[in-house]
Amino acid sequence: MEERDKELIAQAKDVFMQYGIKSVTMDDMSRHLGISKKTLYKSVKDKNDLVQKCLQFQCNGEIDAVAAIQNKSLSAIDEMFEIGQFVSSQLKGIHPSIHYDLEKYHIEVFLSIKKAHMKNMYECMLKNLKKGIKEGVYRKDLRADVITKIYIKKIDVIFDAEVFPPEEISFEEVYATLFRYHIRGIANQKGIDYLEKKEKQRQKRA
Repeated sequence: MEERDKELIAQAKDVFMQYGIKSVTMDDMSRHLGISKKTLYKSVKDKNDLVQKCLQFQCNGEIDAVAAIQNKSLSAIDEMFEIGQFVSSQLKGIHPSIHYDLEKYHIEVFLSIKKAHMKNMYECMLKNLKKGIKEGVYRKDLRADVITKIYIKKIDVIFDAEVFPPEEISFEEVYATLFRYHIRGIANQKGIDYLEKKEKQRQKRA
């Protein structure tokens, strides 16, 4: 993808994140981007293609960001804290209808990219679990592969409007609760003590 197209996709992704997907027509998108619809169609075939490129761009960015955190050689719990902070920052900017719009109107695109994204998330979480066990902060009796799959499936429920109506609780708040629940479930006493110490430090800085 050329640099010009990357910039266009990055901006279009931000528009979708702010306003949702279904509510934004290609005419709306061209106006938000400050270009003609003819110019927009030089970079994408149609709206579905634009959604696919935006979703792929978002996922690639998340994968790169998480990889960068893992390359810092942090302890397992510190690594999860940084990943958690990154995910929370991403959830802040997501329009409540995004997940529904993708499943309702762009399901093939959504499932295709979700499958690849979940595979990457699985590898990331499995690596962290094994790291924490080796460091002696996660319980040794864990079935790392099973725990990882359970955690990934729980991510889906964050976006379930029937379970967590966005007007009552934000994606970010649900994820923060899930994060604490996950760490406390896998950590041994040493890990829990460290987690509580980290949370107290964060509260003091807040």
